[in-house]
Amino acid sequence: MTAIQITNVEKSYKSLKALGGVSLAIEEGEFFGLLGPNGAGKTTLISIIAGLIRPDAGTVSVHGHDVVGDFRAARKMLGVVPQELVFDPFFTVRETLRLQSGYFGLKHNDAWIDEVMHNLDLTGKADTNMRALSGGMKRRVLVAQALVHKPPVIVLDEPTAGVDVELRQTLWKFIARLNREGHTVVLTTHYLEEAQAMCQRVAMLKAGQVVALDTMSRLIRRISGSQLNVHLAGGALPAELRHLVSHDEHDNGNGNKYSLRVNDYAEVEPILARLRESGATIDEMQLQQADLEDIFLQIMDKGAL
Repeated sequence: MTAIQITNVEKSYKSLKALGGVSLAIEEGEFFGLLGPNGAGKTTLISIIAGLIRPDAGTVSVHGHDVVGDFRAARKMLGVVPQELVFDPFFTVRETLRLQSGYFGLKHNDAWIDEVMHNLDLTGKADTNMRALSGGMKRRVLVAQALVHKPPVIVLDEPTAGVDVELRQTLWKFIARLNREGHTVVLTTHYLEEAQAMCQRVAMLKAGQVVALDTMSRLIRRISGSQLNVHLAGGALPAELRHLVSHDEHDNGNGNKYSLRVNDYAEVEPILARLRESGATIDEMQLQQADLEDIFLQIMDKGAL
Protein backbone atom coordinates (compact mmCIF):
# COMPACT_ATOMS: atom_id res chain seq x y z
CA MET A 1 0.00 0.00 0.00
CA THR A 2 1.15 3.55 -0.72
CA ALA A 3 1.66 5.62 2.43
CA ILE A 4 2.10 8.99 0.71
CA GLN A 5 1.15 9.69 -2.92
CA ILE A 6 2.36 13.00 -4.37
CA THR A 7 1.19 13.83 -7.89
CA ASN A 8 2.28 16.86 -9.95
CA VAL A 9 2.46 19.19 -6.95
CA GLU A 10 3.22 22.83 -7.67
CA LYS A 11 3.63 25.75 -5.27
CA SER A 12 4.75 29.31 -5.91
CA TYR A 13 5.34 32.29 -3.65
CA LYS A 14 4.91 35.32 -5.91
CA SER A 15 7.74 34.96 -8.44
CA LEU A 16 9.44 32.06 -6.61
CA LYS A 17 8.59 28.59 -7.87
CA ALA A 18 9.08 26.50 -4.74
CA LEU A 19 7.78 23.25 -6.28
CA GLY A 20 7.50 22.62 -9.99
CA GLY A 21 5.45 19.50 -10.57
CA VAL A 22 6.79 17.07 -7.96
CA SER A 23 5.55 13.48 -8.20
CA LEU A 24 6.61 10.52 -6.06
CA ALA A 25 5.13 7.66 -4.07
CA ILE A 26 6.34 6.54 -0.64
CA GLU A 27 5.38 2.98 0.20
CA GLU A 28 4.03 1.78 3.51
CA GLY A 29 6.83 0.75 5.88
CA GLU A 30 9.58 2.57 3.98
CA PHE A 31 12.30 4.65 5.59
CA PHE A 32 12.43 7.36 2.94
CA GLY A 33 14.88 10.25 2.62
CA LEU A 34 13.92 13.62 1.13
CA LEU A 35 17.18 15.44 0.49
CA GLY A 36 18.31 18.65 -1.13
CA PRO A 37 20.13 21.94 -0.52
CA ASN A 38 18.56 24.89 1.26
CA GLY A 39 15.72 26.31 -0.83
CA ALA A 40 15.15 23.09 -2.76
CA GLY A 41 11.51 22.85 -1.66
CA LYS A 42 11.73 20.14 1.02
CA THR A 43 9.99 22.03 3.80
CA THR A 44 7.36 23.36 1.40
CA LEU A 45 6.57 19.80 0.34
CA ILE A 46 6.40 18.62 3.95
CA SER A 47 4.12 21.55 4.83
CA ILE A 48 1.78 20.51 2.01
CA ILE A 49 1.78 16.89 3.22
CA ALA A 50 1.00 18.11 6.75
CA GLY A 51 -1.82 20.35 5.53
CA LEU A 52 -0.15 23.57 6.69
CA ILE A 53 -0.24 25.08 3.20
CA ARG A 54 -2.20 24.23 0.08
CA PRO A 55 -0.60 23.39 -3.26
CA ASP A 56 -1.35 25.57 -6.28
CA ALA A 57 -1.78 22.41 -8.35
CA GLY A 58 -1.55 18.66 -7.92
CA THR A 59 -2.66 16.34 -5.14
CA VAL A 60 -1.23 14.69 -2.02
CA SER A 61 -2.81 11.81 -0.14
CA VAL A 62 -1.79 10.00 3.05
CA HIS A 63 -2.98 6.39 3.25
CA GLY A 64 -5.53 7.25 0.58
CA HIS A 65 -6.85 10.39 2.32
CA ASP A 66 -6.47 13.62 0.36
CA VAL A 67 -4.72 16.24 2.52
CA VAL A 68 -7.14 18.94 1.34
CA GLY A 69 -10.45 17.18 0.72
CA ASP A 70 -10.16 14.70 3.61
CA PHE A 71 -7.80 16.62 5.83
CA ARG A 72 -8.99 15.33 9.21
CA ALA A 73 -8.36 11.69 8.31
CA ALA A 74 -5.08 12.56 6.59
CA ARG A 75 -3.73 14.40 9.63
CA LYS A 76 -4.57 11.52 11.94
CA MET A 77 -2.24 9.39 9.82
CA LEU A 78 0.67 11.79 10.32
CA GLY A 79 3.11 12.70 13.03
CA VAL A 80 5.30 15.64 12.01
CA VAL A 81 8.45 16.87 13.75
CA PRO A 82 9.06 20.44 12.50
CA GLN A 83 12.39 22.24 12.24
CA GLU A 84 11.37 25.06 14.56
CA LEU A 85 11.20 24.70 18.34
CA VAL A 86 7.52 25.43 19.00
CA PHE A 87 6.20 24.89 22.52
CA ASP A 88 3.65 26.15 25.04
CA PRO A 89 5.51 27.64 28.03
CA PHE A 90 2.67 27.11 30.51
CA PHE A 91 2.72 23.31 30.70
CA THR A 92 4.99 20.52 31.88
CA VAL A 93 6.26 17.84 29.52
CA ARG A 94 3.59 15.34 30.58
CA GLU A 95 0.83 17.93 30.33
CA THR A 96 2.02 18.88 26.85
CA LEU A 97 1.83 15.27 25.70
CA ARG A 98 -1.58 14.74 27.30
CA LEU A 99 -2.88 17.83 25.51
CA GLN A 100 -1.46 16.54 22.22
CA SER A 101 -3.26 13.23 22.83
CA GLY A 102 -6.48 15.18 23.35
CA TYR A 103 -6.15 16.83 19.95
CA PHE A 104 -6.53 13.37 18.44
CA GLY A 105 -9.37 12.35 20.76
CA LEU A 106 -7.23 9.91 22.74
CA LYS A 107 -8.13 9.25 26.37
CA HIS A 108 -6.21 7.18 28.90
CA ASN A 109 -3.03 7.41 26.81
CA ASP A 110 -0.61 7.61 29.74
CA ALA A 111 0.93 4.17 29.18
CA TRP A 112 2.06 5.12 25.67
CA ILE A 113 3.12 8.59 26.83
CA ASP A 114 5.30 6.95 29.49
CA GLU A 115 6.83 4.63 26.89
CA VAL A 116 7.58 7.48 24.50
CA MET A 117 9.15 9.56 27.27
CA HIS A 118 11.22 6.57 28.37
CA ASN A 119 12.52 5.92 24.86
CA LEU A 120 13.40 9.59 24.37
CA ASP A 121 14.98 9.86 27.84
CA LEU A 122 12.36 12.37 29.00
CA THR A 123 11.07 10.51 32.06
CA GLY A 124 13.17 12.58 34.44
CA LYS A 125 11.74 15.76 32.94
CA ALA A 126 8.08 14.67 32.91
CA ASP A 127 7.00 17.25 35.52
CA THR A 128 9.34 20.02 34.35
CA ASN A 129 7.87 23.13 32.77
CA MET A 130 8.67 23.46 29.08
CA ARG A 131 10.30 26.86 29.67
CA ALA A 132 12.95 25.25 31.88
CA LEU A 133 14.12 22.73 29.28
CA SER A 134 17.26 23.03 27.19
CA GLY A 135 16.99 23.26 23.43
CA GLY A 136 17.86 19.58 23.06
CA MET A 137 15.18 18.55 25.55
CA LYS A 138 12.60 20.70 23.79
CA ARG A 139 13.53 18.92 20.55
CA ARG A 140 12.85 15.58 22.27
CA VAL A 141 9.42 16.81 23.34
CA LEU A 142 8.65 17.79 19.74
CA VAL A 143 9.46 14.25 18.68
CA ALA A 144 7.30 12.86 21.50
CA GLN A 145 4.38 15.09 20.45
CA ALA A 146 4.61 13.75 16.89
CA LEU A 147 4.50 10.16 18.14
CA VAL A 148 1.90 10.46 20.90
CA HIS A 149 -1.02 9.23 18.75
CA LYS A 150 0.98 6.35 17.19
CA PRO A 151 0.77 7.69 13.62
CA PRO A 152 1.42 5.20 10.81
CA VAL A 153 3.45 7.88 8.97
CA ILE A 154 6.20 9.84 10.75
CA VAL A 155 7.71 12.91 9.06
CA LEU A 156 10.98 14.21 10.48
CA ASP A 157 12.06 17.64 9.21
CA GLU A 158 15.69 18.15 10.33
CA PRO A 159 15.03 16.35 13.64
CA THR A 160 18.66 16.41 14.84
CA ALA A 161 19.63 19.91 13.72
CA GLY A 162 21.87 21.43 16.37
CA VAL A 163 21.46 18.66 18.93
CA ASP A 164 23.98 16.49 20.71
CA VAL A 165 25.18 13.00 19.87
CA GLU A 166 23.22 11.45 22.75
CA LEU A 167 19.89 12.69 21.39
CA ARG A 168 20.74 11.52 17.89
CA GLN A 169 21.50 8.02 19.09
CA THR A 170 18.41 7.91 21.31
CA LEU A 171 16.16 9.23 18.56
CA TRP A 172 17.41 6.92 15.81
CA LYS A 173 17.19 3.86 18.02
CA PHE A 174 13.52 4.58 18.77
CA ILE A 175 12.62 5.61 15.21
CA ALA A 176 14.32 2.51 13.79
CA ARG A 177 12.24 0.37 16.15
CA LEU A 178 9.02 2.07 15.03
CA ASN A 179 10.01 1.56 11.39
CA ARG A 180 10.62 -2.15 12.04
CA GLU A 181 7.14 -2.31 13.57
CA GLY A 182 5.64 -1.02 10.31
CA HIS A 183 5.62 2.77 10.61
CA THR A 184 6.54 4.72 7.48
CA VAL A 185 9.28 7.28 8.12
CA VAL A 186 10.08 10.29 5.92
CA LEU A 187 13.30 12.09 6.82
CA THR A 188 14.76 15.34 5.60
CA THR A 189 18.23 16.15 6.92
CA HIS A 190 21.50 17.84 6.01
CA TYR A 191 23.39 15.15 7.95
CA LEU A 192 23.85 12.86 4.97
CA GLU A 193 25.55 10.15 7.00
CA GLU A 194 22.30 9.79 8.95
CA ALA A 195 20.28 9.46 5.75
CA GLN A 196 22.71 6.88 4.38
CA ALA A 197 22.54 4.83 7.56
CA MET A 198 18.75 4.94 7.93
CA CYS A 199 17.05 5.37 4.56
CA GLN A 200 16.19 2.59 2.13
CA ARG A 201 15.25 4.96 -0.69
CA VAL A 202 15.86 8.65 -1.33
CA ALA A 203 14.54 11.47 -3.47
CA MET A 204 16.73 14.50 -4.11
CA LEU A 205 15.19 17.88 -4.82
CA LYS A 206 16.81 20.82 -6.54
CA ALA A 207 15.00 24.08 -7.28
CA GLY A 208 11.63 22.43 -6.70
CA GLN A 209 12.27 19.46 -8.98
CA VAL A 210 13.03 15.80 -8.26
CA VAL A 211 16.47 15.23 -9.78
CA ALA A 212 17.11 11.73 -8.37
CA LEU A 213 14.87 8.99 -7.00
CA ASP A 214 16.21 5.51 -6.25
CA THR A 215 17.35 3.11 -3.58
CA MET A 216 20.49 4.06 -1.71
CA SER A 217 22.49 1.12 -3.05
CA ARG A 218 21.53 1.73 -6.68
CA LEU A 219 22.31 5.43 -6.46
CA ILE A 220 25.77 4.72 -5.12
CA ARG A 221 26.50 2.10 -7.77
CA ARG A 222 25.05 4.05 -10.68
CA ILE A 223 26.29 7.52 -9.99
CA SER A 224 29.72 7.42 -8.52
CA GLY A 225 30.99 3.86 -8.41
CA SER A 226 33.88 2.90 -6.13
CA GLN A 227 37.64 3.24 -5.92
CA LEU A 228 40.04 0.31 -5.84
CA ASN A 229 43.16 1.62 -4.10
CA VAL A 230 46.25 -0.49 -4.73
CA HIS A 231 49.84 -0.07 -3.61
CA LEU A 232 52.23 -1.91 -5.91
CA ALA A 233 55.44 -2.97 -4.20
CA GLY A 234 56.86 -4.24 -7.48
CA GLY A 235 56.10 -4.13 -11.16
CA ALA A 236 54.03 -1.53 -12.99
CA LEU A 237 50.41 -0.87 -13.76
CA PRO A 238 49.53 -2.47 -17.12
CA ALA A 239 48.83 0.03 -19.89
CA GLU A 240 45.32 -1.33 -20.49
CA LEU A 241 44.33 -0.38 -16.92
CA ARG A 242 45.58 3.20 -17.21
CA HIS A 243 42.18 4.52 -18.33
CA LEU A 244 40.73 3.48 -14.94
CA VAL A 245 43.18 5.60 -12.95
CA SER A 246 41.56 8.48 -11.13
CA HIS A 247 44.62 9.24 -9.03
CA ASP A 248 48.18 7.94 -8.81
CA GLU A 249 51.00 8.71 -6.41
CA HIS A 250 54.67 7.77 -6.57
CA ASP A 251 55.87 6.39 -3.26
CA ASN A 252 59.48 7.64 -2.99
CA GLY A 253 60.82 4.85 -5.21
CA ASN A 254 59.35 2.12 -3.01
CA GLY A 255 56.35 1.48 -5.18
CA ASN A 256 53.33 3.16 -6.71
CA LYS A 257 49.87 3.90 -5.36
CA TYR A 258 46.87 3.99 -7.71
CA SER A 259 43.16 4.64 -7.34
CA LEU A 260 41.21 2.79 -10.02
CA ARG A 261 37.56 3.51 -10.81
CA VAL A 262 35.26 0.49 -10.59
CA ASN A 263 31.48 0.43 -11.04
CA ASP A 264 30.79 -2.96 -9.53
CA TYR A 265 32.45 -5.58 -7.32
CA ALA A 266 32.54 -7.90 -10.32
CA GLU A 267 35.14 -5.62 -11.95
CA VAL A 268 37.67 -6.08 -9.15
CA GLU A 269 38.80 -9.66 -9.88
CA PRO A 270 39.63 -9.04 -13.58
CA ILE A 271 41.77 -6.08 -12.53
CA LEU A 272 43.62 -8.17 -9.93
CA ALA A 273 44.08 -10.98 -12.47
CA ARG A 274 45.61 -8.58 -14.99
CA LEU A 275 47.97 -7.21 -12.34
CA ARG A 276 49.11 -10.75 -11.50
CA GLU A 277 49.62 -11.60 -15.17
CA SER A 278 51.80 -8.50 -15.62
CA GLY A 279 54.02 -9.50 -12.73
CA ALA A 280 52.96 -6.65 -10.45
CA THR A 281 53.15 -7.29 -6.71
CA ILE A 282 50.37 -5.85 -4.56
CA ASP A 283 51.52 -4.66 -1.15
CA GLU A 284 48.21 -3.14 0.01
CA MET A 285 44.70 -3.01 -1.41
CA GLN A 286 41.43 -1.36 -0.36
CA LEU A 287 38.03 -1.09 -2.02
CA GLN A 288 36.54 2.27 -1.09
CA GLN A 289 32.85 2.74 -1.88
CA ALA A 290 31.37 6.13 -2.60
CA ASP A 291 29.10 7.54 0.09
CA LEU A 292 25.93 9.59 -0.04
CA GLU A 293 27.82 12.87 0.18
CA ASP A 294 29.70 12.01 -3.03
CA ILE A 295 26.40 11.15 -4.71
CA PHE A 296 24.67 14.28 -3.45
CA LEU A 297 27.39 16.64 -4.64
CA GLN A 298 27.60 14.96 -8.03
CA ILE A 299 23.83 15.08 -8.60
CA MET A 300 23.51 18.67 -7.42
CA ASP A 301 26.33 19.64 -9.77
CA LYS A 302 24.76 17.86 -12.75
CA GLY A 303 21.22 18.86 -11.84
CA ALA A 304 19.70 15.47 -12.80
CA LEU A 305 20.25 11.74 -12.55
